[in-house]
Amino acid sequence: MIRMLSGASARAACASQRKLLTDGALRLHSTCDVAVVGAGIVGLATARELILRHPTLSFVLVEKEKELSLHQSGHNSGVIHSGIYYTPGSLKARLCVRGATLAYEYCDKKGLPYKKCGKLIVAVEQEEIPRLKALYERGLKNSVRDLSMVDAKGIREREPYCRGIMALDSPYTGIVDWRMVALQYGKDFEEAGGQVVTDYEVNDISMVNESPAGSTEGMKYPIAIKDKKGNEVRCRYVLTCGGLYSDRLSQISGCSREPRIVPFRGDYLVLKPEKHYLVKGNIYPVPDPRFPFLGVHFTPRMDGSVWLGPNAVLAFKREGYKVYDFNLRDFADALSYRGLQKLVLKNITYGVGEMYRGVVIGAQVKILQKYIPEISRSDVLRGPAGVRAQALDRGGNLVDDFVFDGGVGDVGSRVLHVRNAPSPAATSSLAIAEMIADEVESRFTL
Repeated sequence: MIRMLSGASARAACASQRKLLTDGALRLHSTCDVAVVGAGIVGLATARELILRHPTLSFVLVEKEKELSLHQSGHNSGVIHSGIYYTPGSLKARLCVRGATLAYEYCDKKGLPYKKCGKLIVAVEQEEIPRLKALYERGLKNSVRDLSMVDAKGIREREPYCRGIMALDSPYTGIVDWRMVALQYGKDFEEAGGQVVTDYEVNDISMVNESPAGSTEGMKYPIAIKDKKGNEVRCRYVLTCGGLYSDRLSQISGCSREPRIVPFRGDYLVLKPEKHYLVKGNIYPVPDPRFPFLGVHFTPRMDGSVWLGPNAVLAFKREGYKVYDFNLRDFADALSYRGLQKLVLKNITYGVGEMYRGVVIGAQVKILQKYIPEISRSDVLRGPAGVRAQALDRGGNLVDDFVFDGGVGDVGSRVLHVRNAPSPAATSSLAIAEMIADEVESRFTL
């Protein structure tokens, strides 16, 4: 199934983004009932959900960049996941399955384009078949729609150039431009009466001891959110959805920095346009439980391009999308953290291999050829990159659950930090927003 965006809808989305930026520059020194920090897809979806539930309250959304959803929400594969991989009954499984349904319904309602191009998880070696069958059973338990197992002939029928022994077929998997979706969430939020403030990098969240100058409202808004330019937003309650900076936002309000965020960059290759015919839908490997990340895959995009990858290497900057991007504080934070040191020691061979494949394109192409033998080194170019906010505990374990933190004391009773919203957060964003809004309502008196 394919839905395409009309020219009018595209222009409206762009106009909405310009309006958000223009208005944001005017709304400093605001007061509100609830302030949301972070305008990635989770922050935007949650702000939207909260204001729709509580239309009589005032909301302000602050974002450190001059535009919305520039980082993880704008640097991802664009896949609408169906919920196959996750432990049956787990929160991730439930949120992903519900989130995918809500995402398709939302795109239909708003006229946003998407493609249900499907996904094959392909076994290319006999030893992968038991894991593939277990994945199929897991998907069934998660109530993933329309799953089936196919043999080599079935693989060729769906992907003529793909070779494999057996595959799990997920036709409900799709693709979408998640940044476009996120911007639409922002438009919904503003149309419901919310205020968006951009270019507002929060560096302090604290209690105030006096009411704002000229205010007759006393201490109705006891929390001050300040940025690096000296601007201030005062509110009753704060929700942070900081993504790559979630640990630092937590720390400045007096909470623990753990779990720590460690940035991992994923570098993609792209197929040359004349080779796009080789890939029709998403083609994924069977996950190997020995390794912390999924592995390279084939991902068609809404613009017609095809991404190949990504690898997973330590980024030297939290928003470092290029190989040589470097920030001393980010680099020192990562290397000095005991959790990362333990992760590296447990996965040293895998890590070296990922770095090698990131440098030597031919090595990555060799892996891709296991699935599509016709691909050659001359068919690919270096492509974009994304940075994943990976939460790590002190034991070197990837934190795969949602983590909320409120801290203690006067500030802690009025602040809720979303410390970790693990992949697939974009697919699950509307379902995650429901869960976070429930958590906000249970902790605060709205």
